[in-house]
Amino acid sequence: MKNKLWVISLGGSRIIPEDVDYKFLEDFKNLIYSHKSHKFVVVTGGGSTARRYINALRKLNRTTRSQSLSGIAVTRFHAGFMSRFFGKPANEIVPRNMRKVKNLLLKNQIVFCGALRYEEKNTSDGTAANLAAFLECPFINLTNVKGLYTSNPIKNKKAKFIKNISWKDFNNRAKKIKYEAGQHFVLDQNAAKIIKDGKIPTYIIGSLSDMDYIVRGKKFVGTIVEG
Repeated sequence: MKNKLWVISLGGSRIIPEDVDYKFLEDFKNLIYSHKSHKFVVVTGGGSTARRYINALRKLNRTTRSQSLSGIAVTRFHAGFMSRFFGKPANEIVPRNMRKVKNLLLKNQIVFCGALRYEEKNTSDGTAANLAAFLECPFINLTNVKGLYTSNPIKNKKAKFIKNISWKDFNNRAKKIKYEAGQHFVLDQNAAKIIKDGKIPTYIIGSLSDMDYIVRGKKFVGTIVEG
């Protein structure tokens, strides 16, 4: 595969499912550093940590904006933690805009960021999709399921796995889900529209080995959104 730059959306549930998943993060770091000729932008999500704060504010009837800002703060905290976990050559500064991300890529193999700014009906997945469009590169969503299903496979054991889906069909599927701060779907509605409009090759996977295969241009287990 000719591409040498990748945007990765790393779900907060992969960073800290209950406690910090040290083994996963160490394996993730080793995988990134094994691809020395590639560069990566990793957008960290808030996961269950962010949802706890969001749910608390929701119970107090705080605005969706207030809920989202708390979630954004957690994504940025996770980005700072990941940067410190990786050490050099990861960035020491958590960027707040896309141009800063691009500038940091000039000197770093990997750049970590959380949500860049508040945007209505957006999550860190939307941020990752925007960055992939801005940087003109593919998008990998590394989540806690192996790809897209007809429904949530964690709640519905009969959910069917979807290996290939077009940008249009994926966008239509995402639009049927009502947005809420801290929502838990493989990609948010805004991200689905961005990848459709920008025709961004998008991979939804659940394992590091499959991320490795994608970067190497090999067969993988997961969902590809394109065409």
